[in-house]
Amino acid sequence: MTSKHPYNPFVLTGYIAPEYFCDRERETAKLLSALRNGRNVTLVSPRRMGKTGLIHHSFHRLKPQPDVRCFYVDLYQTDGLHALVKKLAGTVLGALDTRSTMVMKRVLGFFKSLRPVFTLDPMTGEPGLSVDISPDAAEYSLQEIFAYMEQSSSRCYVAFDEFQTVAEYADKRVEALLRSHIQQLTNVNFIFCGSKQHLLQNMFVTAARPFYQSTQMMTLGPIDAAAYYDFASQLFDNHGQKMEREVFEYLFDMLSAHTWYVHSILNRLYETGEPEITRELVEQVVRMVVEENAATYQTFLQLITSLQGRILRAVAQSHCVNEVLNANFLRQNRLGAASSVRTAVKSLVDKELLLQTDGGYQVYDRFFEQYLRLF
Repeated sequence: MTSKHPYNPFVLTGYIAPEYFCDRERETAKLLSALRNGRNVTLVSPRRMGKTGLIHHSFHRLKPQPDVRCFYVDLYQTDGLHALVKKLAGTVLGALDTRSTMVMKRVLGFFKSLRPVFTLDPMTGEPGLSVDISPDAAEYSLQEIFAYMEQSSSRCYVAFDEFQTVAEYADKRVEALLRSHIQQLTNVNFIFCGSKQHLLQNMFVTAARPFYQSTQMMTLGPIDAAAYYDFASQLFDNHGQKMEREVFEYLFDMLSAHTWYVHSILNRLYETGEPEITRELVEQVVRMVVEENAATYQTFLQLITSLQGRILRAVAQSHCVNEVLNANFLRQNRLGAASSVRTAVKSLVDKELLLQTDGGYQVYDRFFEQYLRLF
């Protein structure tokens, strides 16, 4: 067995190969078209809907071209410009060009502020780079990295994941600094994506912000149910298992078509090896997963107010609530004054315990929703 052929084809982390990636044909084509035509993209969706997988899948489509280089930079744990530049440098340097000793030495000569260190892998003898960046030189280092990509003979594509983190840096100049450099680049295009939708959207649709109207906005929704069933059914058939369409649709609707949660249960169902996947088996597996996470969900409830907990339970029972301040909803669930509920709901959305969608409010974590319904 190789890394290209996992034991369980319902892969939950990372990107392996196209055959383990479900659908997203329209989204992939749209993203690739924008990049190839020189447009930067802002990719927005709830957490665990599949943004990162779509990026890696799109990059997989681009990589066979010899004059293309793709870079994925996760900004989730960065806290300022210095951390961002170090992550970007560590991703780009030594990967933009072939890892020959001559190229590495050229890289060393290009940078004045980064202090890249030429290394050799003791096991393989392959040349590599480690990067040391002075915090005082971070701004100039960023300029050097972008200049390095701009002068490359390869077309560069950079995906900044959790890009809304930049808006939370203590140094509020970083957003404008990035924009000032990015708008000058002609050989580099960017994907800006994140899961805190309101923060990310505000960065690109608010007139006073540096990135205002500088990208093509793209929202990632659920995978098409029919395409998802065809994908899952084929993988189950290859394993000697059968899942009828109505059973899949039951699971799909139960978890609100939220990609990672649906895929998690499909992974567990595959693990059972049961020849026939029934609705009862789906319910058993979902309950098992919920029980595994019960201690975490109990902690969630302990960290919020009583009113917030009652709101979560009320929303979970309804699956989706179009208007939480509706008088009938408030009265039926004994939630009290609308003003107090409004404040509590805002807090729950900020904590990413409630998800606000075009269709209404839902519990963000689909397994937590099931916990609130079952216990």
